[in-house]
Amino acid sequence: MTNNLGDSVKLRHGAVLTNRMAMSPMQTHSGKRGGFVSDDTVGYYSARSQAAGMLITEFHYVSENGGPAYTPGYPEQLGVYSDKHIDGLTKIAQELKKDGNKAILQIHHGGRAAIGQAVSGAEVVAPSGIDFPFLDYPLRELTQQEVLAIIADFGRATKRAIVAGFDGVEIHGANHYLLQQFFSKLSNHRTDQWGGDLARRMAFPLAVVEEVVRVVKEDAPADFIIGYRISPEEIHGTEIGYTYQESTKLIQEIVKYKLDYIHLSLWDGYGSGPEKVEKSYAELFKEILDEETKLLIVGGVFNEASARDAIEKYSDLIAIGRGTLVEPQFAKKVLDGEGSSIFHEITPENIEYVSWTMGLKEAFSRIDSLGLPAIPGGESIRSMHTGQFDMFYHK
Repeated sequence: MTNNLGDSVKLRHGAVLTNRMAMSPMQTHSGKRGGFVSDDTVGYYSARSQAAGMLITEFHYVSENGGPAYTPGYPEQLGVYSDKHIDGLTKIAQELKKDGNKAILQIHHGGRAAIGQAVSGAEVVAPSGIDFPFLDYPLRELTQQEVLAIIADFGRATKRAIVAGFDGVEIHGANHYLLQQFFSKLSNHRTDQWGGDLARRMAFPLAVVEEVVRVVKEDAPADFIIGYRISPEEIHGTEIGYTYQESTKLIQEIVKYKLDYIHLSLWDGYGSGPEKVEKSYAELFKEILDEETKLLIVGGVFNEASARDAIEKYSDLIAIGRGTLVEPQFAKKVLDGEGSSIFHEITPENIEYVSWTMGLKEAFSRIDSLGLPAIPGGESIRSMHTGQFDMFYHK
């Protein structure tokens, strides 16, 4: 039977999604110092309560040394490393859930990407103390005790998500952050139980999954959702961190923990696949999932037609990223038969409608979009750039 965007979807543990669309996690550039939620944050998420059936927040760092991963001078990344964050998280959850859709908190540790640690004069930790040419600060290798503490922090962050009223958590194992750093041969040169061969490079992400599952079983409602996000490959020219053959083996092990979904981060579009391989990443990963683990993919969906194509040909669920940046009511319009009215680009006329945070307005009105993927129509709002956050920014 063909998948339709408007299908309700029952997940493994009983949660029911109102449709097959998800809002992809995207940094809002809105956090206060220490990773706390601002009014700007709440307003952004409030406007997107009908963007999709499953609404995934931006990444929240679980350990104090895990972030912020952000651009110095701009509002910070959000955190979930202390109970003091729960009040703000509760506001986000309430706004996302107000129209009956599911709110998912993405939990994360930046590892080497925690530039906020370097800016504040603290050490930046990683699986191994490697000098990377693209970093202008040194890395220190995590000790055994610190590795175990971070694993526990993922569990504590999950408990805070439960207390705050979220319907689930997504473990961020993609985009070169700490879980991927442990899995990658390029960034993990350890010789202990956390590095070396494939089995030992899988040990850290699997330990995080195990801890999150343990906390959910003990403290969450029975239908609490757990997802895991992964980049299918890490290949930079001739340098290979891991291939899809290795990442599918990791996911085969993760599937044993009976998660609700696996989320593929696909930079080259939802139908993309490995070089010289006829099958797409979606097809390759679908083959190794059990019947109850849903596949969620993201990449290149800006309109109803591409969302339908992704669902009909590739996946159980489709995540919309930049599409929901420029159309906060993406799913609502599709479900109401008004897909033709979806905004596909930013303009001066719809800048208020999209309810961007001030940080996002400043980022996307820059010529370089602050290093983020360009937004269609971005050139039309260049004159709106004030430069208020650019004092400390440099490439």
